[in-house]
Formats: sequence, C-alpha cells, structure tokens
Amino acid sequence: MKSEATEDPPRRRWVAVGEWSLWQRPRHWVYFTLSTEAVTVGLTVAAFFIFPIAGDDVGLFAFLAALGLVHTEATRKIERMRRTLNVTPHINMTSVWMLPAALLLPPPLVALLAVVLYTHLGMRSWGNLEHVAVHKTVTNASTMILSCYATAFAATFFLTGPITATLDVKAISLAVIAGVIVHFLVALIITIIALYLAEPDQATPERLFGSYDDNALELTTLCLGGLMILVLMHQPVLSMLMFLPMFVLQRSMLAKQLEEMASKDMKTGLLNAVTWHNRGEREISRADRSAGEFSVLMIDLDYFKKINDTYGHLAGDDMLISLAELLKRETRSHDLVGRFGGEEFVVLLAGASEREALAAADRIRELIVELVVETRTNEGTPVTITDRTASIGVASYPTAGESLDEVLAAADAAVYVAKESGRNRVVGAANRKALVATAG
Repeated sequence: MKSEATEDPPRRRWVAVGEWSLWQRPRHWVYFTLSTEAVTVGLTVAAFFIFPIAGDDVGLFAFLAALGLVHTEATRKIERMRRTLNVTPHINMTSVWMLPAALLLPPPLVALLAVVLYTHLGMRSWGNLEHVAVHKTVTNASTMILSCYATAFAATFFLTGPITATLDVKAISLAVIAGVIVHFLVALIITIIALYLAEPDQATPERLFGSYDDNALELTTLCLGGLMILVLMHQPVLSMLMFLPMFVLQRSMLAKQLEEMASKDMKTGLLNAVTWHNRGEREISRADRSAGEFSVLMIDLDYFKKINDTYGHLAGDDMLISLAELLKRETRSHDLVGRFGGEEFVVLLAGASEREALAAADRIRELIVELVVETRTNEGTPVTITDRTASIGVASYPTAGESLDEVLAAADAAVYVAKESGRNRVVGAANRKALVATAG
C-alpha cells in the first residue's frame, strides 16, 4: 500500500520567467496563447466596471466553488490517471459547474470561479504530472473563461434580463440550449487552433478534433451543467445529487481508457498484436457465415535499422508513428490496422479480394516512398527522413488458408519473397514468383 506522502503531488519548484517552458513552444502558438489570455484579462477587467456584484451573487459563487472543490478533491486520483493516459485533448469535468456560473453569475465572478477551480486542479490533480506545466493550466482556464463569456452572450438573444428573473420557461430552455452549444463550439475552436499551432506537422483530424468519445464526454458534461442551472434556480440543495453521477462517469471513462490502452500499441496507437489477432478471428467467423472474403497486408519497412543507427531511436519512433498515421488514413474505419512489433505492420482489409488488396498495397507502397518525416536526432539536431521503402506481402482468405494464422503465414512468406527480390515490392501469396509492383 502506498503511503499518503507518495500520493500527494510534490511541491513545484519556482523558476525565473525566462526559464518557463512556455518559451520553448512554437512562436505562433505562444502568440496565440498570450493573445487569448490577454483578451480574457481585458474582458474580465472591463466586466468589473460594467457588471454589479450583489450579495446573492457572492453566495452563489461560494456555493458553486464549494461544489467544484469537493468534486475535484473527491475525484483527483481518477482525474490524474485520466490525464496521464490521454493522448487527445483532455476533457475535465469543470463545465458542470462553470456553465451554471456563466448564466447565473456576473462575468467577474465567473472568471474568479475558473481561477479557483483550475488552480485547485493544477495543484491537486495535475500537480505531479511533469507534462502539465503551469502555463497549460493557465491556458485551460483562459479557454474556459472565454467559452463562458460566449455562453452568457449567446443567452442574451433569448432573455430580456437576468435568467433568474425570467418567467418564460421556453426562453430559459432556449438560453440554456444555446449556452451548451456555444460553449462547446468556442472551446473546440480555440483548442483546435492551439493544437494546430503547437504541432502543425502532426495535425491529424483526430488529434485536433478529439475522438467521438472525447466530444461526447464534453457534451455530456455540458448537458449536466445545463440541468444544474435549473436545479440551482429552484432547488439548490438537489445539486448534491450531481456528485454520484459525476463520480461514476469519470470512473467509467477511466475504465474505458485503461481498456483501450491494453488493446493499443503504445508507440503508434495502432492495435497491438494480441488485439489485432482477436479481432481478426471475428472477421474469420463473419466471413464464414456470409461466404465472404478478406485480405491481409503484411508491411515491413526496408532497412529500418539504418534509421535508428544513423539518427537515433527517437527518429525511428517518429518514422513508425508517421507510417501508422499513413496506414490509418489510407484504410477504412472497419479495417484492422495493427503493429506486430519492430518495423512490421499488418492490415486486414474486410471484404477485399486479393486483387483489390494488391492495388491497395501498391498505393500504400508508393505513399511510403513519398513520405516525409520531420524529426530530430537524440542530440536534438533537426533531420528530415525521406525516400523510405517497404516490402509488402498480400494474402487472402480463404484462398491462402482456412485460418487467420495460415493467411498471416502466407502474407509473411510473400514479404520474404519481396525482400529477396530487391525490396520496395508488393507480392501476392497466390503467385509469389510474380512481383506485382516493383520500384519505379
């Protein structure tokens, strides 16, 4: 059992402004981030002079802050693990408290609530995560505040005054729905721009937009926040009932992340060998029931060891990641793409004949030749890896074998023929002496 001391995040070491990791980020990202934060500060300062703060507002602020802090403290270990495992933009659960604040509190208190909640998150939930620098927490808080301001502005199109003084139930409902939509879109747009500017070379749709599950979680949290608005307006004590659903939701998301991690190759994000094989067996069963077919591509990078020996293993990893992303782009959502280890990848093309698979494999072979990978050596020197090739073997079910292992063995044997014949080739298992595609 771990001691309490090991579970608590260590104290941060204060560093000079010039040494902040912020300045190591891409220049355009720094400009954009500092600009959004400057806009946030400017709007908040202006709001202090425009929007009056009543005693009831302070009471509601304190109540929401207490709810948010209790929730964050109760789930901080779950939150820390979720943040550690995430590879796409992390979705935290503060929207369930911040959305009500956006419509029920004046903007200055909205900003203060975000500062309180994100400071607590940064210190307690993320404080011991090395990849979560202070400037990232500030950026997240700024994005939340701007999204809340946009939410409050959108609600004004449906309300003639404060939402708490509005008797029109339809107007309140429309304001809440509009708030949920606008909050989601504004946060998404800011995040997409920031992620693109941070790493434009790795700006894949999934990386920018997040997965379906990520977006569903954010919308779910905002919907709960919308319901919280009605609860706080009429029966604030019922807000206590939100804790258990939120706790279960976070635990279920953590369980899903752990399940996905167990099925994925950690380096490339593709299916690992065990998971690929298990899902491939299901494809065998499906093909048997429907008298169908499928094909397997075994892809082996040529002379991959030279990349590691010349540029270092970090550059080699980037090459593997780039190839994995290429394979995901060039296959369908129901195809199975996996990494079998080292520089060997395997693709199952559902419903594809060997002839169709050979055409797909040759297209992939040509794209690998055209692939450009911007990376760095182990010493940090920028390098560009180009003109890489791959040998690809293709085998189909049921012509190449009656089991998945037999089809894999046939594809692997075809790869061996491709390599023995000069590499940068696609070879079909049906006639291994016929080289379907050769180097141009």
